[in-house]
Amino acid sequence: MRIAIVTDSTAYLTPEERERYNIHMIPLSVNLEDGSYEEEVEITSSEFYDKVRNQKQFPKTTQPPVGKFVELFTELSKDYDDVISIHLSSGISGTMQGAMQAGQMVEGINVHVFDSEVSCSPQGFFVIKAAELAQQGASVEQILNTLEEMKSTMDEYFVVDDLAHLQRGGRLSSAAALVGGLLQVKPILTFENKVIVPFEKIRTKKKALRRVEEVFANAVQQHDQLKAVVIHANCEEEGREWLNQLAESYPNVEFSFSYFGPVIGTHLGEGSLGLGWVKKI
Repeated sequence: MRIAIVTDSTAYLTPEERERYNIHMIPLSVNLEDGSYEEEVEITSSEFYDKVRNQKQFPKTTQPPVGKFVELFTELSKDYDDVISIHLSSGISGTMQGAMQAGQMVEGINVHVFDSEVSCSPQGFFVIKAAELAQQGASVEQILNTLEEMKSTMDEYFVVDDLAHLQRGGRLSSAAALVGGLLQVKPILTFENKVIVPFEKIRTKKKALRRVEEVFANAVQQHDQLKAVVIHANCEEEGREWLNQLAESYPNVEFSFSYFGPVIGTHLGEGSLGLGWVKKI
């Protein structure tokens, strides 16, 4: 029984990771004034932030057409018996529903869709673990059970400059955004019940990052082995500085470094920083 692993572009896996683990990727798109671009395919993260800085219109994002999934699943059906398709939280995108619809339309292969309930590199943690298990000969049931086990220790927090991007993109209520703007705070956001919600509002970015680290420190105390990732929105130097600080403070944690690409960057805004983690399984 051969199992294919599929994800979308918002896992922000590197081309090397996708090749090494034989992961298939469906891109989401970002719509700018000069056209629509498939992220990770037609536009890089740095190109996106450069373009947005000079545009008057707020960019919009688009989930993949169902036909893209149908095309990929049909191709995979030639060599695989099953697909495990892992996507960003269904609470912020219809991408997962598109994969489910396509799975019902394609014959000759069983499509199992998994809601990561997060996005970005933490979503990638699920994808890589699934791919590793598939390569080791695990069954679909074993892989999905492991992903559910991971979900119980998965957490992700974002520090953003303001809430306007999320509010304009429809990912946060106008009331929550208004309060953040009036207080001129640096909001900390997290995923709760599949949607992005305010966690706390802190006066300065430095204090906000420190608060996220406090939450992380509690997780380190609760779990012996953690994987963690620092994520940046076109502020690599600041992100690496935070990463180095965290790695020095928590030498037993396996850290990595990633970025908010065009689609997620549209909603968080340039200069955002994130920290995600999960217990190693």
